[in-house]
Amino acid sequence: MNLGLEAKVALITGASKGIGLETALSLTREGANVAICARNEEQLKIAATHILEKTGVQVLPIQADMTKQDDCKRAVQHTYEHFGRLDILINNAGTSAAHPFEEVDTDLWQQDLDLKLFGAINCSKHATEFMRQNGGGSIVNVTAVLAKTPPASSLPTTVSRAAGLALTKAMSRDLGSDNIRVNTVCIGLIRSDQIEKRWKQQAPELTWEQYATLPQHQIPLGRIGNTEEAAKVITFLVSDAASYVTGTAVNIDGGASGVL
Repeated sequence: MNLGLEAKVALITGASKGIGLETALSLTREGANVAICARNEEQLKIAATHILEKTGVQVLPIQADMTKQDDCKRAVQHTYEHFGRLDILINNAGTSAAHPFEEVDTDLWQQDLDLKLFGAINCSKHATEFMRQNGGGSIVNVTAVLAKTPPASSLPTTVSRAAGLALTKAMSRDLGSDNIRVNTVCIGLIRSDQIEKRWKQQAPELTWEQYATLPQHQIPLGRIGNTEEAAKVITFLVSDAASYVTGTAVNIDGGASGVL
């Protein structure tokens, strides 16, 4: 299937590792021009080198902090000026911050909302200006399955991600007339630095394959997912193959969630 991504331009935030990096690889392989954004400049350079080695394509690395509105604007502007257009935005920047309600102070609430919610808002605000020039575009907000059914001790992450779900639906309604599609992927257990740290703390005697398939994870498909599987879904959503899909939340969790 031709996904129609040839020569399209994508900006991915939080792309120095994990799902963001894997999505950059996926889009590059489909012929898209890609800008990757992250706070850590050294990790960003390593990611760009990794993509070049894997695909033979040079991506545009942009050091920026998504908690800062000026950095969001600069990242979008730099992408547009470098490639001459902007078709795709993937708001992936985020960290895990899960604590009981009484342990979350005002500063942590603000930091989490600034990164996960306002980072997406500010990048999208500036990106849509350029997408309209091209006759449309696609935005994917990366959120979390737990935002739909927040468990105890999951704050502030689940609240920030739940706001991202509402943002996605509202944006899809407002931007549909401009042919700008907005969707979200809700991430479940996907192999990441955080999950690997948990594995080494909980069961260092097990191999990754053994740990990933433990029944205690309660995943119907029987295993923890990998970043490539998430990247493939994101790639589909931003492609022409999903041209009639907007305002939708897709769970990438192996069936673990009890909600659609």
